[in-house]
Amino acid sequence: MTIFIPDTFAQTMRKLYGEMGAAWLESLPDLIATCEKRWALTVQPPFPGLSYNFAAPVVMTNGETAVLKIGVVNPELLAEIEALRLYNGHGIVRLLAADPARGVLLLERLQPGKPLIALAEDDEQATGIAAQVMQQLWRPAPKSACVECNQSGRFPTVSDWAQGLNKLGQAFDDGFGPFPRRLVETAVSLFADLLPTQAAPVLLHGDLHHWNILSAARQPWLALDPKGVIGEPAYEVGAWLRNPIDRIVYWPDLARIQARRIDQFAEILGLDHQRLIGWGIAQAVLSAWWSFEDLGHVGETALACAEALLPLNS
Repeated sequence: MTIFIPDTFAQTMRKLYGEMGAAWLESLPDLIATCEKRWALTVQPPFPGLSYNFAAPVVMTNGETAVLKIGVVNPELLAEIEALRLYNGHGIVRLLAADPARGVLLLERLQPGKPLIALAEDDEQATGIAAQVMQQLWRPAPKSACVECNQSGRFPTVSDWAQGLNKLGQAFDDGFGPFPRRLVETAVSLFADLLPTQAAPVLLHGDLHHWNILSAARQPWLALDPKGVIGEPAYEVGAWLRNPIDRIVYWPDLARIQARRIDQFAEILGLDHQRLIGWGIAQAVLSAWWSFEDLGHVGETALACAEALLPLNS
């Protein structure tokens, strides 16, 4: 079967990886064929909305289904493979097989596979589900990781990620460019306060939001696509607070909604309100910078979420 590669996906890969991305796209059909032969499977047309990796349903010779995921080999993809191995299906999709050297993962297919975004209109229910998934995922950080420094072994740390704000400051003559000075200065201050005072580090998902939690058969809801980052549990909530990214800025009274979310996470997870708020603001600004760094435009939604959280920060 000839696999169609969407133009938008191809453009993104070329933009992100340049000549390496173009070469990877050219090699992708052969790599897919190799996977079909190696694991005796048939690859179906890819899922819609491919972003940074190729992903498609597959059918095994025994009739069972799975998912083939292939990406450009990079530290983030390798961390995902290692995180899935450590999670071993607990609260998350199972890793059935992998070829890290080729950036290939064979994953359990979650069925019915409805993303949690389907419940976004009932944000309190969706937030509660997200909190329950978080509780299943967290486990002590591997001993090779150092939460307060850039010696992260197999996984990045939240300290590693925070270095992105240093890049922001260096990218513009005034240190801020198109980013609001007040938000950037607040984020830098929060990272400086929060990083050295973290609780015992755990292995975090790192990007847990409405599209990375799906309905499943063996459990009601399971996560997928972990970043695999080392930090304290309170850090995990940040991604949820700036999502769903395509609609949250249109919600009325966003500050009130964020305050309720913070209360809900604090109660369910037993975490400190102010640390949740602080991480939410700092991560939102960092996320806005990542959008600029990767795609060339400021993450306006992330900045709006940081603004909504700002009055809660004390």
